[in-house]
Amino acid sequence: MYNHSLHQLINQVVEEKSFDLAGADQLFFTRFIANATAIQSLYNELYGNHPRGAEYFPKLLETIAAAHQNREQILKERDEAKLDKGNWFLSNDITGMSLYVDRFCGKLDQLPSKLPYFNDLGVNFLHLMPIFESPAGESDGGYAVSNFRKVDERFGNLSDLTTARKAMHKEGMYLMIDIVLNHTSHRHEWAVKAKQGDHKYQDFFYIFPDRVLPDQYDAAMPEIFPESAPGSFTFNPEMGKWVMTVFHNYQWDLNYTNPAVFVAMMDTVFFYANLGVDILRIDAPAFIWKQLGTTCQNLPQAHSLLRLIKQCVQVAAPGMALLGEAIVAPKEIMKYFGTGLYTARECDVAYNATHMALQWDALATGETKVMMAAQHEILQKPFGTTWINYTRCHDDIGLGYDDYMIEQSGYNAFEHRKYLKEYYSGNHSYSPAVGALFSVNPKTNDARISGSLASLCGLEKAVNSNDSAAIRSSINKILLMQAHSFFLGGLPMIFYGDEIGYTNDYSYLQDSGKSYDNRWMHRPIIDWNKNNKKSEEGSVEYQVFQSTKKLISIRRKLDAIGDYKNLTWLSPHNNHVAGYLRSKDDKKVYCVFNFSDSDAYLTWFAFKEHGAAPSKLYDHWRDIDVQVGPDHEYLIIPPYQFFILEVKH
Repeated sequence: MYNHSLHQLINQVVEEKSFDLAGADQLFFTRFIANATAIQSLYNELYGNHPRGAEYFPKLLETIAAAHQNREQILKERDEAKLDKGNWFLSNDITGMSLYVDRFCGKLDQLPSKLPYFNDLGVNFLHLMPIFESPAGESDGGYAVSNFRKVDERFGNLSDLTTARKAMHKEGMYLMIDIVLNHTSHRHEWAVKAKQGDHKYQDFFYIFPDRVLPDQYDAAMPEIFPESAPGSFTFNPEMGKWVMTVFHNYQWDLNYTNPAVFVAMMDTVFFYANLGVDILRIDAPAFIWKQLGTTCQNLPQAHSLLRLIKQCVQVAAPGMALLGEAIVAPKEIMKYFGTGLYTARECDVAYNATHMALQWDALATGETKVMMAAQHEILQKPFGTTWINYTRCHDDIGLGYDDYMIEQSGYNAFEHRKYLKEYYSGNHSYSPAVGALFSVNPKTNDARISGSLASLCGLEKAVNSNDSAAIRSSINKILLMQAHSFFLGGLPMIFYGDEIGYTNDYSYLQDSGKSYDNRWMHRPIIDWNKNNKKSEEGSVEYQVFQSTKKLISIRRKLDAIGDYKNLTWLSPHNNHVAGYLRSKDDKKVYCVFNFSDSDAYLTWFAFKEHGAAPSKLYDHWRDIDVQVGPDHEYLIIPPYQFFILEVKH
């Protein structure tokens, strides 16, 4: 419905900035008018009853207009190119890597020199882990930001970041960085002013004079880090007041019920957009709205906030996609793609954390039953959105799938989770994995798992015992896990070091700022002498790197691997085998994976249930033709092996 007063308000904003509405700024103005009603509706949903809501809405519109005005012409042209492609992030051409700049190459000014390494591997999308200023010893890996607009000097400066981004874009690469919306460091300017008694900035946070309301909040809020940071509030002696600190006591939660906070952080979103970011990773979006009497997670207002951010970004930086880092239950994660009128209009990308955990379940048990029991929920992802698919990331592995999925598979949920934790922490005598439990909750027995891909797949133990057969088996497991996530549908994201077989790095134990957090064991310091072994035929590094490179190359050849809601799981003819069909137009690719330590026999009938029965398949992994046999015969899949089979006839 046309809203004349809103249109006039936008006209006033753009006239003040002297936009060329008939020329260079015409498309921007068209987007602004097209999205304005949704922006106003979502804003009023959140702030319509706030005493200063009406005051801050024009400020929001001014922020959007300023973001467009400050955007480099080359980034505007990049926006238009992406819009011409449609949902550019669905492509099978994109493969990512997530890395810590300092641990990977030292500083940002060294990153351009590493682009040939990424080009060799086939990676064209980099996620730089947090690079903005955070206090040493109180950084939470960079997620306690003390200045959203200053690169931490450990990594360089903004100019170095811009230079690296320009070099990446010149090479056809994409950039993702984090924005921490939920909280700031207690050393951020806003928090410092709050400590000094500035009521404006005290209203930027959840601050209370006594424990009455904090105790009421705590009654319903689960602890995030019960070992290292119990409770959700911290007493600040400078104010003599209690501050909400859901994660760590040095991370102060922002109060988004205050529209001033939203407008300030929306301006920060645009600051990152205008740095040239292609995907903005929104950290911990499940926590950004708090309400007494709830868990303060996954609330409807959090979704309204994300939708409002999305509508604003579509106007001023339409080429930047949004990733919601919501590591939550399968039913909840789907909501971050949007629902109702906002289906596929909230977050463009999310982490497929559920499936990541299911892969580790399958590897430990040798069975895919739990994985299959979860797919009906994961497949609800709407068209036009995509997953980040991964086997490892900077974080721990949480077993974030529902008990009923385990029980439907014939297991006792408690005992099954206990087995997985013992298997990957190396507490089973026959387990080859070398990992550790993270964030153990003694009240619930809940825990997550730390460890590198290679160590959890057995490579560390195999190398230490000089067991050549175990080394081969562990490399097969590494490639099985990577291949399964690469071809599933979504953007594959390699965690740095995994492409070349890094095992756990225990040097973190010597660093007092990291030693309390065993997740640092799978965040290695890169030894470039080791990485250069990627060219030494026969070395572990060579085998893992060159095989990973081949997987990326195969993926890029196959249009059917793009994420176009074109995934069909094969019937579970063998509980040790996970198999899925990827199809597009007249192309079909069957991907089958044996998660067990024995040969798996898969009936040829599995390839005949989806339209015309094929007679010949081409295995891209082995570069061989495979003749389809009769139903009573089998494709034999060796232990921890897989086939990428394209239908030829």
